Amino acid sequence: MIEIAPHKPVLIAGPTASGKSALALHIAATQGGVIVNADALQVFDGWRILTARPDDADLAQAPHALYGHIPRDAPYSTGQWLREVTPYLSGNLRPIIVGGTGLNFHALTQGLADIPATDPAVRAQGDLLSLHDLLGALDPETTARIDINNRMRVQRAWEVLTQTGRSLASWQDHTPPPTLPPEDAVKITLDVPVDWLNARIAQRFDIMLALGAMDEARAMLPQWDPSHQSSKAIGAPELISHLQGQTTLAEARSKAIIASRQYAKRQRTWFRSKHKGWQTFDISSTSLSTGLTFIDEV
Repeated sequence: MIEIAPHKPVLIAGPTASGKSALALHIAATQGGVIVNADALQVFDGWRILTARPDDADLAQAPHALYGHIPRDAPYSTGQWLREVTPYLSGNLRPIIVGGTGLNFHALTQGLADIPATDPAVRAQGDLLSLHDLLGALDPETTARIDINNRMRVQRAWEVLTQTGRSLASWQDHTPPPTLPPEDAVKITLDVPVDWLNARIAQRFDIMLALGAMDEARAMLPQWDPSHQSSKAIGAPELISHLQGQTTLAEARSKAIIASRQYAKRQRTWFRSKHKGWQTFDISSTSLSTGLTFIDEV
């Protein structure tokens, strides 16, 4: 049983397709609050369907913030998200912060090193290097702290070292206090069975196709650039590849579902490692009305 106080910020983390948005909407409907996005891809415009951004029905049920407000061709960082989410911690509405990007939650509750933004020339240089070359330049302390299979994270560490002359681990070791101390929030990690989640991922992608994800891809095709952060949306490269005649739709669907399941596995690994002090909730087998207790006071 998880107790939800009416004035504490609520943090909801979990793998893709695990039911985070449904839980956030339930809490907002029961106690009020503003649902604030903590997903690194839902901040971009475009790909509304493919990134499962809230639809009009969701938006009508509760206030939402930080969804689709960044141009699709713009860069975006955890530091920028942290600056944008901070005002909601002292606003009139209690924030219900929800997403699958573990680094955002870590920065919010553990602090974030004040690392300078990457110079575009340095990023362009990194774009030309292989994952192997990027990893080869990093120190052991940094590689031990990042997902070495996540090129975006590896390249970011390489960019920090190249631009500042200091390793990412060194910057992290001098991290300031957190914006939201963990004891000041209700922290929930969704932990659902793998088989249930894998089936749900496949079902959700088929729903996305039925809702018009292919039309969304056609609209994005003329300005498609795989180097954009927004282009990392799972399913985007696969659908674009199909439209470019490189794969069949069935192949694109299969590859997108596999990519989503692999991403969910990485998310579960992150949350098991970083969220040991969080309460876990299995939305697949627990009724929202019985699994949560809403209390009047903190």
